[in-house]
Amino acid sequence: MKGSRPQQAALSSDTDMSKTAATRAVIESMVDGLNDHRIADIGDFFSESFRWMGNQGCGTKQGLKEFQNHWQEPFQAAFSNKVCIDEARLYMGEWAAAFGRQEAIHSGVFMGVEPTGHKVEIRYMDFWKVIDGKICDNWVMVDFPHVLSQLGVDVFNGKGWEAFDRGEEQPHE
Repeated sequence: MKGSRPQQAALSSDTDMSKTAATRAVIESMVDGLNDHRIADIGDFFSESFRWMGNQGCGTKQGLKEFQNHWQEPFQAAFSNKVCIDEARLYMGEWAAAFGRQEAIHSGVFMGVEPTGHKVEIRYMDFWKVIDGKICDNWVMVDFPHVLSQLGVDVFNGKGWEAFDRGEEQPHE
C-alpha cells in the first residue's frame, strides 16, 4: 500500500494499562455468570447502556434489556445445558478478548431449525471494553454457519471454501 495509511487500533490507542487486573476480574466473573445461566441479574457485569455488536445472524443490541430479550433469552430457549469454554483470554487495560466455544444441546427452535436434541459446538470470539467495572461494549463473532452445519443445514449450499480443502472445487484465478 503506497501513500497514507488508515489509522490502526484507534479504539485502544489510549488504554490505561493500570486497569488490566480490574478488567480481568469483570470478565472472569461475567463468564462464570453466563455458565450459571444468569439472565435477570447480568447487569452486575454489563452497563445498562452497553452495546453488543454481532456478526450477521446475531444482530446488534443497544442496551442491557435488548441484549437480554433479543440474545440471551432466545439463545437459552434454543440451546440447553450450555457450557462456555474460553480457549484463550487476553487482557490489556480496559480491553479484553477471548475465543472459545459453547457446548450445548439443541433443544429449541434455532434459525428455523426445529429442535434436534443434538449436542453442538458453538464457536465464538468476543472483544470487550470495560469502564467503571462494567462491560460497556462487546464485539462478537458467533460461527452460526458451523452450528447450522451440525444441524444438517449448509448455508453455503456446498460452495463453501471447504470444497477447496476437500479437492471438490478449484479456486478461481
